[in-house]
Amino acid sequence: MKSRWRFELALNPLAKEPLFLQIARSVVDDVRRGRLRPGDELPGSRSLAVSAGTHRNTVLAAYRELVAEGWLTVEPARGTFVSTELPEVSGRRFSATRRAMPARVGYDVGPLGPDLSPVTVGPNVLSLSGGIPDVRLIPTAPLARAFRRALRARSLLGYGDPRGPRVLRAALGKMLSATRGLTASEDTVFVTRGSQMALDLVARTLVAPGDVVAVEALGYRWAWEAFRAAGARLVPLPVDERGLRVDALEKLVKTERVRLVYVTPHHQYPTTVALSAGRRIELLTLATRERIAVLEDDYDHEFHYNGRPILPLASADHAGVVVYIGTLSKVLAPGLRIGYVVAPEALVERLARVRAHVDRQGDLPLDSAVGELLEDGDVQRHVRRVRRVYATRRDVLVEALGTAFGDRLSFEPPPGGTALWAKVDSSIDVDAWSERALTCGVSFQAARYFAFDGRSRNFVRFGFAQLDEKELQEAVRRLVAALRSGR
Repeated sequence: MKSRWRFELALNPLAKEPLFLQIARSVVDDVRRGRLRPGDELPGSRSLAVSAGTHRNTVLAAYRELVAEGWLTVEPARGTFVSTELPEVSGRRFSATRRAMPARVGYDVGPLGPDLSPVTVGPNVLSLSGGIPDVRLIPTAPLARAFRRALRARSLLGYGDPRGPRVLRAALGKMLSATRGLTASEDTVFVTRGSQMALDLVARTLVAPGDVVAVEALGYRWAWEAFRAAGARLVPLPVDERGLRVDALEKLVKTERVRLVYVTPHHQYPTTVALSAGRRIELLTLATRERIAVLEDDYDHEFHYNGRPILPLASADHAGVVVYIGTLSKVLAPGLRIGYVVAPEALVERLARVRAHVDRQGDLPLDSAVGELLEDGDVQRHVRRVRRVYATRRDVLVEALGTAFGDRLSFEPPPGGTALWAKVDSSIDVDAWSERALTCGVSFQAARYFAFDGRSRNFVRFGFAQLDEKELQEAVRRLVAALRSGR
C-alpha cells in the first residue's frame, strides 16, 4: 500500500559510504523491522530524491541494487514494490543498523492492573453480554446531518469549555429535569467521554489515597478500578432482593470514616433489582448525617417497561450529597462516548479542572451534534422506538429460556434495563457452562465476573438488547447445546 506521507530516510552525507548504498541499506533495514512490508509501494525515484536531498540517479542506483538483490520488484507503469518473495536475511551485505521497538521496558512501570476488557468473540458468536445496545438501530442519518452541520461551525474545531458545549449541557439539563425530576441546568451538567470517564473524574476529585469507598458486593468492576486508581480502600456491602443493604453501611460508618458510597439504585448492576423506597430514605439520611458522598450510577434509566421508572436518588437529595452519573451509550451507541455528571456547580468546577489535566475537553463537534438531536426531539423519538423493541426482545428471551430450561433457571422478568439475572440449578457448573458456551457460538456472563470476592455463584446474566428475536432464540438453542455438551 502506498503511503501519502513523505517517506523519510536516515542518511549521512558526511559518511564514507556512497549515498546510493546508504539508501539501499536503509530500505532493507525498514523491511526487516516491519516499517516496509511485502507488497508495499515505494516512492518514485524523483519523490525519494527530493526527500533524501540527493540526485534522482542516486535513488535509481539504489533501486537497481535492491532489485538485483531481490528486495524490490519493478512493475512497468505501476511502480516499485517491496518483493513478496524476500531473500534470506543472513549473509546479505546490508547489515541492520536500526533496531525495532524494544520488547522490554527499561524503567519501572509498576504492577499491571486487571484486564476488564470484554471477552473478544468471533463474528459468528452470539453475545448475551448485558448492557450493550443494538447499534443497528441507531438513527445514523440524522446524526450524520447534525455532525456535518456542527463541522461547519469552525468555532467547534478549536478549544472549548471542558464542561462540554453549552448546547448539549442545556439539552441534557432539560431532559433530566423533565424525565428524572432533577433540578439540572447547563451550569450543573458536566459532559464526559462516557460514564467511565465520569467515574474516573469523580474518583480523582473526591477520593484521596486511603479513603474508604463502599461498593456493592455484586457490582461494576470498572467503577471499582477507578476508585482503586485514586487510592481508595474498597469495602463491599451486600445486596439482596431490595438492593443495597443500607444497614451494612450503617454498621460500617461506626468503625470507618466512609468518604463515598457507589450505588446503582434504579436497576442494580448486575442483579437488576431496584433499591427499595425505605432504603433510599435511609441511605440519604445516613449520607447527610455522616457527610458521605453518594455516587449514583443511573446507567440505563431510559429502559423501563413495566409501570413508571423510579426517580433517581438525586431527585430527592436536599442536602447536596448525591453525585449523579448517566450515559447516552445505551440510548445511542457506546462508540459515541457521551456520559455526564450532574452535581452542584462547585463540584462541576472542580471536575472541569481535573479533566483539563487529562483530556482538556471532549469532542465538541460530536457533542454539539447530539445536543442538536436532543433539542430537535430525534433522541427522544429513538428512545421510544427502541424501548418498545427491547421490551419485545426481553419477552422473547424470557419465553425461550423458560421453555428450554424450565426450573433449572429461575428468574423474574426484569421491569427494565437490558439484561436479566437468573439463578441456576445447583447441579450446573455455571463457570464451566460459560466456557463451553463459547465453543457453541454463544457468550454470556457468569456471576463470578461481578463478584467483589471473585468467587463463583450459581447465577448468570443474560443481555437481550443487542440481538433481535431470531438471534435470541438461536442463542438459547446454543446455550442448551453447551449445557448438554458437558454431560
